[in-house]
Amino acid sequence: MTREEAREILASMTKGESLLRHARTVELVMEAYGKHYNEDPEEWAITGMLHDADYEAYPEEHPNRIVAMMREKGEEKIAHAISAHYTKWNVPYDTLLSKALLASDELTGFIVACCQVRPDGIVGLTPKSVKKKLKQKSFAAKVERDEIQAGVDLLKLDITEHIQFIINVLLENKEELKIG
Repeated sequence: MTREEAREILASMTKGESLLRHARTVELVMEAYGKHYNEDPEEWAITGMLHDADYEAYPEEHPNRIVAMMREKGEEKIAHAISAHYTKWNVPYDTLLSKALLASDELTGFIVACCQVRPDGIVGLTPKSVKKKLKQKSFAAKVERDEIQAGVDLLKLDITEHIQFIINVLLENKEELKIG
């Protein structure tokens, strides 16, 4: 699958600006992690882009619609990672791709939320301030902190380094993402 085909799929099911930006931010983070782990950055980017593609159009069926579509297209690795991007679905994390998506999804969204309440957005954002916000249960209350921790643990990452990695990716793309 090409990234252009993935964009067409995303556009067919997702219209909301916030969810489209989330898809783009996770796409960029996953592409960077694909390069970091010497994996296929296109495959990783597409996984990040499409992980919530069916959420807006089919919230009751999420992620089953997009997973089925990926399987029909022969994209089993992508399908598996998307099917596993929430621990409560009880799908095994047996690939680096599935672990990285879990580790990146909620935390990327949380970091974007941190940017939205800062006058300078992503500019000057530090892991320390993100970690402080993570402790504030009322801030971005829908972000499940246990999902972030599960992803970090599965990928065997240092939380501070992981936060900095995501900040760096978002900082490189701050104009496009309108976060700085």
